[in-house]
Amino acid sequence: MKKLLSLMLACLLLCAVFPLPAGGGTARAAGDVQTVRIYLQRLGLTDRADLILDGSYLCEADRVSMHFPRGTELVVQVNGSQLLLAAQSISIRVEGALRLTRTSPESGGEPGGIRFRRGGSLYPGNLTLTVQNGQLMPVLAIGVEDYLLGVVPHEMSDSFPLEALKAQAICARTYALSSVDRTRAWDMTDTTSDQVFYGVDERNTRAARAVSETRGIVGMYRGKLATCYYAASNGGQTDLVENVWSGRGDWGYFRMVDDPYDLENPESPVRRATLRRDADGLPDAFTAILCNYMAKEMIRQGFEPQPDCFRVDAIDAVSVGHARYPAPSRFYDQVTLTIRWSGRGYRRELPVTRVDEEDLTLFGTPEPTEAAPTEPAATEAPRLSAFLPADDPTTLTLPIFPEVLRALNLSIAGSDNELITVVEQSDAFVLESRRFGHGVGMSQRGAQWMAGKYGKTFDEILAFYYPGMQLMVGGTDDRPLPTPDPLLFYSPAPAATATPRPTLMPVTRKSGDPADAWLASVELIDDDSSLNLRAEPTQIGEILMRLYKHQRLLVLETCEDPNWVHVRTDSVEGYVMVRFLEEVSSQESGAKQ
Repeated sequence: MKKLLSLMLACLLLCAVFPLPAGGGTARAAGDVQTVRIYLQRLGLTDRADLILDGSYLCEADRVSMHFPRGTELVVQVNGSQLLLAAQSISIRVEGALRLTRTSPESGGEPGGIRFRRGGSLYPGNLTLTVQNGQLMPVLAIGVEDYLLGVVPHEMSDSFPLEALKAQAICARTYALSSVDRTRAWDMTDTTSDQVFYGVDERNTRAARAVSETRGIVGMYRGKLATCYYAASNGGQTDLVENVWSGRGDWGYFRMVDDPYDLENPESPVRRATLRRDADGLPDAFTAILCNYMAKEMIRQGFEPQPDCFRVDAIDAVSVGHARYPAPSRFYDQVTLTIRWSGRGYRRELPVTRVDEEDLTLFGTPEPTEAAPTEPAATEAPRLSAFLPADDPTTLTLPIFPEVLRALNLSIAGSDNELITVVEQSDAFVLESRRFGHGVGMSQRGAQWMAGKYGKTFDEILAFYYPGMQLMVGGTDDRPLPTPDPLLFYSPAPAATATPRPTLMPVTRKSGDPADAWLASVELIDDDSSLNLRAEPTQIGEILMRLYKHQRLLVLETCEDPNWVHVRTDSVEGYVMVRFLEEVSSQESGAKQ
């Protein structure tokens, strides 16, 4: 009955999705593999890619289709607007895209993938290389479960508790699938702009287990995939999407709540700045900021508003306040200090008239004599006074972001969204800064502590961070990889040509062929062009392969649309447009048979 129900739902839904049973069960549903396309930006490829095929691959370009076995080394270089592919004894110039499609292994075993350096991580999937602005543009199409193997151990350490890694796998899977947009050339990058993807390292066994044991589980909200934002550490309080990013959305599965798990975790990042009550050791950069805000008061009291004329003598009080968002937000963006201080000002020394007793005699004042002319006395330059205490203590309120944060070395990730608190001690005030990342959704450090210290399961972790989200299981059944035509297998023995093409396929009549089947040849195309053989008689049908000029085809029947015919060779069968074919004469046809 359960199997029948699953089958009925699969027929109704393009991608079946089922609720997760209570207690973290593992219900499964039939469906197609979900593929995501990753722009491999982190690799830093410019004009060259060195590829090691750790799997069997079909290589397709504008005028070439050939198969490369496991172990083949390829070099792809930018040559103007073209790509130059070199593999052992061949060299091919490619206009447009170069596609490497993973195929079933020649002798069993794992399908494998591509490595970008010897001994490097595995990139299991299909690689497309194009030229954009003179540089390589690598895009990897990869099954989402394989993709997670290269994300989870890098977004979280493979050493994290298993249940935390499971929660991470579900968040990463949900984020990836919600990012799929077929109107774009790729869905995500492999950097922190989306999710870090380093390829698959077989040593990350704990993360691989987490992916396997949560296979297909995603977060849903009101019938749609959720966007499971997560960050390294929220600093003790989760934030809301609308506080971090502009734009509207249905974010009812997020809440702003205190997070004691993140706060308790000793591995959650914290920065501290100590402001001693006697102001000893106050950073010069912070003193300069205080002086700047004190400028008017310094002038009023006759001091020069310069950093070298300002000194903090004592700090009597420090507090933070002014929540930027409504309660219960503890994101404060102002700091208030009460300080005692001194300043220096310019003082002009007044001249003093001094009379020596020797100038006075018993005989009275001597007769005046004509004095010799003298030069006028030079004006003495004003001099700075010593530091003088200000009239009263001063209370200042300063914006924390960004100057104070940086002056006190409290910035953690450069996002200017840290949660700042003050701890008062007998001889100092200690400012503490927490939060690494945006703070929305799951805290990875909080999940680590929930699983490791309190034994929480992945569904309990996710329920805490996404209280309005429902866990569901979607279909992720594996489809077999395509098996290429044997004639496309590349052998390094023959000498290469400038634009190599696979050998033309043979065509022989069989007893089961229709009596009116006729032999045709692909002729009405350009010499450097090809004709698409499709799986269906329509221009949106899947391209099975490209047929080249002079390829013989047995035409089995004309389709309902008379522009299309059903054809085959000894190796492949499909549909082509009849206007590109010429009928082979009976005499020539007999000679070929």
